[in-house]
Amino acid sequence: MEKIWIEASEGEDTCTCTGVDSVQLSQEAQITEEQAVGIAEVFKALGDPTRVKMIYYLLQRELCVHDLATLLAMEQSAVSHQLRYLRDLHIVKRRKVGKTVFYSLDDDHIEQIFVQTLGHLQHM
Repeated sequence: MEKIWIEASEGEDTCTCTGVDSVQLSQEAQITEEQAVGIAEVFKALGDPTRVKMIYYLLQRELCVHDLATLLAMEQSAVSHQLRYLRDLHIVKRRKVGKTVFYSLDDDHIEQIFVQTLGHLQHM
């Protein structure tokens, strides 16, 4: 929908396309500050290529830190640091078996976001 802008007499731009007043819109479609920050944090986490690769590998199967470090050609300590960041955002979860810790995606939501984004890139 193309918006039509009219120059107001005081120099302010006014949109005339919908006639929705800002108070009415803010009451109908609200997002809390906490939700906005949470969404931004998830996208920030997905904004790092190393973390994207980790998530991609974890889409395939559960992996330990050693396996991820090998796949990513990184030190285990660096991989652990990234996994801790992803775990704090509830993007990945861990399961301990003896001394080995296995990581997997925390739930289907991240998988859906990831698959949809890959689909979008292939569509471009």
